[in-house]
Amino acid sequence: MTPGVFIALTGRPGIGKTTAVTRVTESLKREGIKVGGIYTNEVRQQGVRVGFDVVDILTGKTTTLARVGHAPGPRVGRYVVYVDEFETHGVKAIEEAIENCMVVVVDEIGPMELKSIRFTNVIEKLLNLDKPVVVTVHLKSQDPIVARVKAKAGGNLIVLDERNRDNVVGLVVDKIKQALG
Repeated sequence: MTPGVFIALTGRPGIGKTTAVTRVTESLKREGIKVGGIYTNEVRQQGVRVGFDVVDILTGKTTTLARVGHAPGPRVGRYVVYVDEFETHGVKAIEEAIENCMVVVVDEIGPMELKSIRFTNVIEKLLNLDKPVVVTVHLKSQDPIVARVKAKAGGNLIVLDERNRDNVVGLVVDKIKQALG
């Protein structure tokens, strides 16, 4: 079995957590390392953010996470979270990565994603996984599972800022490659 390393990236909104995760993923893939999981993209219309999509790292399939609007479902601020769609595609992508990939990536463990019980359960699995995991979390989140994720990361909890964000990708890739041997 592959040794685990658990890395969590955090930082203020817009600092580059998703950018760092996608660059880590691309770098690992170039080296022939099978990476799966999800990352989150903003959806904008005419320069205005109207929602978020989740991308399956293995397949490239995009699915809706949340949109501005009045549809039924749980809300986070002005966004409606599409829990069923997220679970059917996004959570499934994480589950498949746990089973079939060398490295699992989850961008992000945040308030929208945590509206899904199935997502929360899969994050619990990640906390005990014996393979490299890279996640992003909100800097100031008080959610108990986010606290456990940060604690699990320990010294591998990296707070991104303007000074370190360009060097983080190489650091994370090196830690993962070292864990993989």
